Parts: sequence; C-alpha cells; structure tokens
Amino acid sequence: MEINDNNFERLANYLQQTLSPDPDVRRPAERFIESIEVSQNYPLLCLHLIDRPQVDMTIRVAAAIAFKNFVKRNWGWHLENEGPNKVCDADRTGIKGLIVPMMLKSPAGIQKQLSDAVSIIGKYDFPTKWPELIDEMIEKFATGDFHIINGVLQTAHSLFKRYRYEFKSQELWEEIKYVLDKLAKPLTELLQATLGLAEAHASNEEALRVIYGSLVLVCKVFYSLNSQDLPEFFEDNMETWMKAFHGLLTVDVPCLKTADDEDAGILEHLRSQICENLCMYAQKYDEEFGPYMPQFVTAVWELLVNTSIQTKYDALVSNALRFLSTVADRSHYRHLFEDPNVLASICEKVIIPNMDFRVSDEELFEDNPDEYIRRDIEGSDVETRRRAACDLVRTLSQNFEAKIIEIFGQYLQVLLAKYAENPTANWKAKDTAIYLVTSMASKGQTQKLGVTQTSELVPLPQFTQQQIIPELERADVNQLPVLKADALKFVMTFRTILGPQIIVATMPLVAKHLGAASVVVHTYAACTIDKILTMRGADKKPIVTKELLTPLSAELIAGLFAAITVQGSNENEYIMKCIMRVLNTLQDASLPFMIVVLPRLTDILSTVAKNPSKPHFNHYLFETLSLSVKLVCKADPNAVSSFEEALFPVFQGILQQDVLEFMPYVFQMLSLFLEIREGKSNIPDTYLALFPCLLTPALWERPGNVTPLIRLLCAFVRQASGQIAADDKLNGVLGVFQKMIASKNNDHEGFYLLQNLLLHYPAEELGRSMRQIFSLLFQRLSSTKTTKFVRSFIVFLCLYAARVGPQALMQMIDSIQAQMFGMVVDRVFIPDINKVSGEIEQKIVTVGITKLLCECPEMLADPYVIFWPRLLQTVVQLFELPPDESAIDGDTFVEIEDVPGYQAAYSQLNFAQSKPTDPLPDVTNVRQFLVQNLGKLAQTHAGKVGALIASLPPEHQEALQKYCAQSGVQIA
Repeated sequence: MEINDNNFERLANYLQQTLSPDPDVRRPAERFIESIEVSQNYPLLCLHLIDRPQVDMTIRVAAAIAFKNFVKRNWGWHLENEGPNKVCDADRTGIKGLIVPMMLKSPAGIQKQLSDAVSIIGKYDFPTKWPELIDEMIEKFATGDFHIINGVLQTAHSLFKRYRYEFKSQELWEEIKYVLDKLAKPLTELLQATLGLAEAHASNEEALRVIYGSLVLVCKVFYSLNSQDLPEFFEDNMETWMKAFHGLLTVDVPCLKTADDEDAGILEHLRSQICENLCMYAQKYDEEFGPYMPQFVTAVWELLVNTSIQTKYDALVSNALRFLSTVADRSHYRHLFEDPNVLASICEKVIIPNMDFRVSDEELFEDNPDEYIRRDIEGSDVETRRRAACDLVRTLSQNFEAKIIEIFGQYLQVLLAKYAENPTANWKAKDTAIYLVTSMASKGQTQKLGVTQTSELVPLPQFTQQQIIPELERADVNQLPVLKADALKFVMTFRTILGPQIIVATMPLVAKHLGAASVVVHTYAACTIDKILTMRGADKKPIVTKELLTPLSAELIAGLFAAITVQGSNENEYIMKCIMRVLNTLQDASLPFMIVVLPRLTDILSTVAKNPSKPHFNHYLFETLSLSVKLVCKADPNAVSSFEEALFPVFQGILQQDVLEFMPYVFQMLSLFLEIREGKSNIPDTYLALFPCLLTPALWERPGNVTPLIRLLCAFVRQASGQIAADDKLNGVLGVFQKMIASKNNDHEGFYLLQNLLLHYPAEELGRSMRQIFSLLFQRLSSTKTTKFVRSFIVFLCLYAARVGPQALMQMIDSIQAQMFGMVVDRVFIPDINKVSGEIEQKIVTVGITKLLCECPEMLADPYVIFWPRLLQTVVQLFELPPDESAIDGDTFVEIEDVPGYQAAYSQLNFAQSKPTDPLPDVTNVRQFLVQNLGKLAQTHAGKVGALIASLPPEHQEALQKYCAQSGVQIA
C-alpha cells in the first residue's frame, strides 16, 4: 500500500463504516481492514491519518484503535506462533520513529491508544531492540510542558505496569534494573519539581489540575517500579517519597474538589493511588516502611473519618480500608488496634458507615443490574466500600474475634430492631444486618462450595429461619427487592453450612423468585438454583436428584424462559446456565418439555447471532443446545435430522456472515450431529456440500477454529472417505495435516487427523501419499523436536505397526533412508516410550511394540537384535512405572494452556465432547497380549527368546513371570 491521498481517503471511509451500528455495513468493513493490515505501509498509513488535524476526530480515534489492534495482533505474532514476521522491518523502524513524538502531541483520546501501542511494542522490543525509547522519554521531562510530560508518564505507566504481575526472572530483573538506573532519579526529581510547582500555583485551579494529573501518573509509575522488589534507590530516598505521600494525603486543596457526586476527581485519584502504594509497602517492605507506619495509619484514619459517602470516593475509601487491613494483619502493628475504644471507634466511624446501602447502590440495583451483579456476586467488587469494609472486619476478627463479635452483636440487634419497627421504611437497616452477618461469618470460602468455615456472630440456621426464610416467603416477589436479593444471596453463600435439609426445603421458595420483575432478584434466583443443583452430599451424590426436581420442573422451566424475556435479561448468562443445569439434572425427565425448549433456544440463537455481545451467555446457550441434542437423540437417534433441519439455516447464516465468536461452537455441534449419525445413517448432501469450505485456508488461520475443525474433518473422514476420495479432496486434507504438523501448538491435532486417515481412509489411495507423510514427520523431528511431538510420533508409529504391520513400518522408514529404522528404535523408541501417557495411547504403544518384537523376523537378526531386549524392557516399564514427565533435551516449548493468563480462543463445549475411541478394540488385556505373543514367538524360536528375556534386569523378568502366571502362559 502506498502512502497517498487516495489510500488515506479509502482507509478513512472504511474506518467510518466500522463505527456503523448496522452489522451488514460494519462487518465487511472490519473484514476489509483485517485483510489489508498485513500489507506493507498499512500501520504507517494509520499513523499519518491519525496525525491529520483536518480529518474528523472520530475517524482519527478509530484509526488509533485500529493501529493499536494491529500492533496487538501482529507485532509479536512471529515470536509466539512460529510463523512469518507479519510486520516488515521497514514498518517497524518507521513506527518506532514516529510513535513517541506523535503520541506526545496528540489529544487525550488518541494519546491513550498510542500509549497502549507503545507498551505492546515495548513488551517485545524494550529495551534490547528499542534502547533509545527511555532516553527519548526522559529528555521530555526537561521541557516543562506538562501535556508532553503527562504523555511520557502515561507511556511509562503503560510500559512498566506489567512489572506488577510478571513472574520473577533474571531477564525481568535485568530490564527493571536498566529502567531504574535510567529513570529512578529523574522520576524523583520530577516529583520534587512538581510538588514545588503545586505550591507556586496554589491558587491557579487550571494549573493545579495538570500538575496533580502528573502526580497521579508519577505515583502509578512508582507502584510499578517497586512491585517486584524494593529498589535500592527508592530505599535510600524513602524519606523524600514518604514525606511527599504524607503531604498529599493531608493537604487540603479546595479548588480541586468537584461538585460531581459520581466521578472521582483528580485529588481522589491521587490519594487512592497513594493508599495503594502504602498498602504495597506495608505488605512487602514492612521492615523498611515500619518507621513511617504510625503516621500513615493516623493520616489514613483521619481521611476515612472525614470522607463522605458519595460514589466518587469509593476507590479512595476502598484502598484506604485495604491499607488498614494490611496493617492490622501484621502482628507487630496489632498494638495500634488493641485498645477496645479504638476497635469500637473503627467499627462505628469506619466499618458500619461503609457497609450501609447507599442511594447510589439502590440506583445501580435498579438501573444497571449487570454491574450490580458483577460487583456483588462475581467477586469483582474489590474496589467497593462494602468489600473493603468486609475484608477489614475479617482481618480484625481474626486477631480480636471476641471483642469484634461483642461490638457487632450490639449493632446487629439495633439494626434488626429498627427494621422490625417499620419494615417498609427501614429495609436498609436489615440489608446492612445481613451483610454484617455474612462478613463476620465467612471465614473460609470457595467458588464451588460457597462458605465452608464460619465465625458465627449469630447461629446461621437460626438466623436463616428467623430472618432469611420470611423474606422469601412473602407472597409478593416484587416487594422489597433488595432484601429478596440479599436473602437469595445468603442461601447461595451459606449453602454448604446450612445443610441439605434446609437447602432442599428452600428450592420452591427460590424458584418462585424467577418470576420477579427485578433483574437482580430473578438472576440471583437462577444462580442459587444452579449452585444448589451442583451440591453433593457425603456420599458424593447430588443432594437434589432427578426425582426431587421433577415435581418442580414445569415451574422452573416456565419461570426461567419467562425471566429471559424480561428487558435487561435477554442475554442473562445465569439464567441460561440454570436452564442447562436443570435439563442436565432432569435428564430424560426433561424430554416432555423439549417441544417448548428447543424452538425457544433456536430463536434466541438466531437473535444473538446477529450481534454477539455476551461470551458467557453464548457459551451456555450452545452448551444447552448440545445437551438438548444429546438427551433427545439418546432416546431417539433419528431425531438428529429434526435438529439439523431447525439449526442448519442458523448455522449457515453464522458461517456466511463470518461470525467469528460462534464458528468454533458451530463446528463442534456439526461434529456432534455427525457422530450421532455414525454407523446409523449416511451423511446427508448438506454436509458434503459444506466439506470443501472446511479446507479454506482462512478458516485455519484462526486459532479458535483449529480443534473443532479437526474434529469435524475427522468425522467426515470416518463417515465419508469414499466421497472424499471420489471428489479428489485427499490432497486438501493432507494440506491441513501438513499445516498442523508444522506448528508446535497444533501438531497433536495433525496426528489425530492422521490417525483417523490411517484407520478409515481407503488404504490403497492413502498408501500413495504415505512416504511423503513420513518424510514430513521426520523433517519436523529433526528441525524442532518437542516432547509433545515425540510422544505423538511414537504413538502414530506404533499404531501403524499395529494396523498396517511391523514389517511395513520398517520398510517405510528404511525407504526414506537406509538403516533409518534402527536409528528410530535406538534414538526415539527406547529413550522416550516411557513419556507416553494416557490409557489408550499406552495401549497403542504396547500393541505396536509387541507386534514389532513378535511379528517382525528382522528384529531377531542383526543389526536389530541388540534392540530386542531393550524394547521389551520399555514395554514392561510402561506397565510398571508412572509416565516420565520430564522434557527431552533442548525442548523449551511450553504447553500454551500452562502459560499464566492465557485465554484460549476455543471454548470446548462440555456437552458436545466426543468420546475417546479405541482404535484396537480387539485387544482387551495388554499384558496378556504381550506374553501370549511372546509365548508363540518362543515356540518358533526355541531358546533364542528365552535367552533374550534372560538378559533383562531381574525385576523386569519378575514382572514378565507375573504376567505369564496371570494369563496362564509359558514362555519356553
């Protein structure tokens, strides 16, 4: 792409179209931009477009986002996917030369996107490939222009914030040391200079906003640079920084106080970040930070007492409370809290006020239920006052349990009495009481079981019967909705503690609340039912069985599908998950409802496919569809054609519209349909028409498609090999195999496809390509050998020996290079067979090696006879020893699922999983198979086999004798 006005105009037009709410306009534009982004000059074109002041600001921001996404997708792609470099060197150099100066002069919206792009580039290139970056940034500190300085600080924050969560490593520490050597002193000088400017411009509100904005960013960068370890420079200059932090926490700046009750101002952001910095120092460096602790406890305490309840202070109050919790948790600072008057004061002035249900909480409950739910039951309320107050309660009750229970016990009685006086007017008092009981009671908690250990402010079963059940028993499910939600959450939280009897008895009451108008209430009802249905008793069986649930099933299914039609719950993941859970618990008892359930699910899928926006909802929708298919087809396999008839038009639309989020799900469901048909009916023409599309290279470029597409391809191979051969599509399938084998991430998928071809494709036609297949495998073995590849390779070779024949295997390998088979046995089989794990895989290896030992005369003659006892020894070890988990020499490949923070683009459907198939069903006992074949071999080679076995170590001979005794076999 040339950088010219024509291309600027085209790019601007397409970017404008990506902002359209109409998917028919938006999606083609997104696809066009995706198709041109690998062209040379595309990123530079974006940057120049961003820099054109005459272009509409929305287009410039869209170009900045497109540029950032380009960097995110492509800058390090070649390093993480063993593929080609998607960004040419000229573009890389051009971007690095333009981006920092451009970012520093850009408006705030663009500056943020470019700053993020710098941090992504820095992740791969800084400091080794971009050493000039930090010097270029530090130079700008001297400009005195705070727009530029803030741009630099924003970039530094984006670049260094990964230090907060990266795992410790020598490489990381060297990078941080490099940054500290360059930046620590200038950053400290900038702090001091900025504080000086704040004093000089104390009466200039506009200047103070910019200056305090810089201080927020300085504090953020300070946090990142101190996250891994306490740097020597900051330890030496702790006095400077702590004096600054203390001053900024305590100074009053009236002109920076905002009238807005909702959004935090610059002063709140600054103090919140300082509290976060103090919390880190108290947690990690309390010995060095110790001398400053008392003055900060006092400062933070006064800050909390003097901060009002408006939403804008939430993050500040939350971080301040976290600081107090951290200090209270340290044994050598407990004396600061031991005085009963201090504890009482903390409870009265800090904890209780921050547990109260505020007007802003009520507005959130009614107007933004999704956010309320996210904060309240998903644990993402880490920055809410309530969560921080709750954490402080838990910390204090660990160290001063009796005193805290006494203090809060009195508050609890007052709150409940206030509610009893006038429930309609004083319902917030009961809300605080329930939250207080929950905070005090929850000692040990897991996602799966809820609360498992309690510190009881009150006996929980008694509190449940007296205060929780009555709220659920009210006839009107819409009366006092916040208390309804509290009661449902209480049952959900303490389900394990309350026990099966109480929990099962509450099920009808909970189910009734699916009809509530409040999104929060019917969501909590669905979530509670889902959690109860996963509970198991001491016998490991579900406490709610199919028989117990059946009487409630009509009400549940009707209630759930009614709730999902309520405005605000059309894509409610909790309701969809609950539908899935109810159907799974009912099993065949759900079949009478399928006539209603399936059309509704299909309609929902048609609607959300137009604009997918809720990934969890979409996942549970496909899970529920897959489960429904399995339940119905288990009773009547022919019903699969009805599902195909209903769902194929929707699936076709998803594939034609290229709805990326749904394609992996569609491929899994198509595989499920084909697997249900397997052995029962022929593949319909609609599937055969789809097959050539599955070989389109673009589909295989998306990582999320690979696993489900391989599974679908294998289903075609198993059931339509004749048609694939007739249409001359084998080369296309082998092209997919070649792509998979070349990838460290996907080589196992290539072997799975190859296994299916070996087992089900016409042997004669496949045989013509087999030498080329083996050559590819050996090229990969010699170029990039990984433990995963070697394991899969051994299993494939053994399957080939078991199905085609051991002599055929030997001849095939030797046809590639003379005497190569001996090298494979010596360098692959013998050292690495014990790395194979998995019952079916170990069975394939055992059968394959047994056939090599017993059905291949060449193995008993030179030059291979020296390997015979060693191969037998590896088979015995496979039976007797656990798999060898160590990596082969030189293997630095990490399984991608093991990388912290990795999120796979492919989400496997639990209810659409295929069953593992045994390619060697005739062999039922591998130990017996081994010794029976050894016995037959010994009869035809008298004395020779016995002598070879006698050369095994004694423990291996003993194991063989044991197998012989168990199988009634004698080896002569």
